[in-house]
Amino acid sequence: MAAPLDLRSDTVTRPSPAMRRAMAEAEVGDDVYGEDPTVNRLQDLAARKLGKEAALFVPSGSMANLVALLVHTGRQGEAICEAECHSYVYEQGGAASVAGVQMRPLAGKAGVLTAEQVRAALRGDDAHEPRTSLVMLENTHNRHGGAPLTRDQTRAVAEVAHERGIPLHVDGARIFNAAVALRTPASELVRDADSVSFCLSKGLGCPVGSLVCGSRAFIAEAHRARKLLGGGMRQAGVLAAPGILALDTMVDRLALDHENAALFAEAVQRAGLRLVHPVRTNIVVFEAPRAPELVASLRKEGVLLALRNDGFLRAVTHCDVDRGQAEEAGKAFVRLAKAA
Repeated sequence: MAAPLDLRSDTVTRPSPAMRRAMAEAEVGDDVYGEDPTVNRLQDLAARKLGKEAALFVPSGSMANLVALLVHTGRQGEAICEAECHSYVYEQGGAASVAGVQMRPLAGKAGVLTAEQVRAALRGDDAHEPRTSLVMLENTHNRHGGAPLTRDQTRAVAEVAHERGIPLHVDGARIFNAAVALRTPASELVRDADSVSFCLSKGLGCPVGSLVCGSRAFIAEAHRARKLLGGGMRQAGVLAAPGILALDTMVDRLALDHENAALFAEAVQRAGLRLVHPVRTNIVVFEAPRAPELVASLRKEGVLLALRNDGFLRAVTHCDVDRGQAEEAGKAFVRLAKAA
């Protein structure tokens, strides 16, 4: 029986044979001591790609964002974020429960916060209120259909924050999707950010891992925060090795994922269903009547979609989905959606 075509997320990919070889052959050491040469190479490469001084390898994107919160803010601080961003919706309230930081969600337009919104939300020096200690942006924005933030949109928010001495962190889980979609180097997209995180396991095909990047002073403190959170790994080069390969070979091909997402979005529209957001990268969000039944029917046909907690359906393309598979999935979707 053929394996199902899994469009639930771009985290479901399997490491390629080349990645498995890189893992098996990785030179390793004790990363807690900073002595794993493969981890060190990955961190140096990530820092260069993002235009920052240094980087730190961590197990997950959620940990990367929590590390940034711990370093940038003090307890009782407040972090401004977009109301549907990953850090606020999907990270179990770690900002509050672990970092002691209150999140202040603002409803953006298509996931984008404006400079005016952020300026209006900055706290004054009032002993009754928490101090605004961080501004967070997400690029691309997951719940807004993979919407990419431009360099100018990020810069405008950064300027407002920096006027008050407040740092900006970019949750760039899919920053390379944004870079490819906007035809702008990732380093340019986050030039004005004080820190940025990105995932190796979303779109880049790696089995595990994220990076958080910033100044050398920031990363020195991030190393301590990672240890606090239990993220200190030992011979982690076996996990870092595919990350090096991904950054060298998997970024430019993200354009293919975007093309395949557009193909699936066309099928959604042929079925007479509404796209919730414009399809700009590799995420397609749409609504359908009797969505749970449609998901179950597609599963029987070997196509897996995600049913979100707001009732919308999501399809995400990735390196394990080629054009032919995207077209076949679209045909199956149209047939079953019309029959629903």
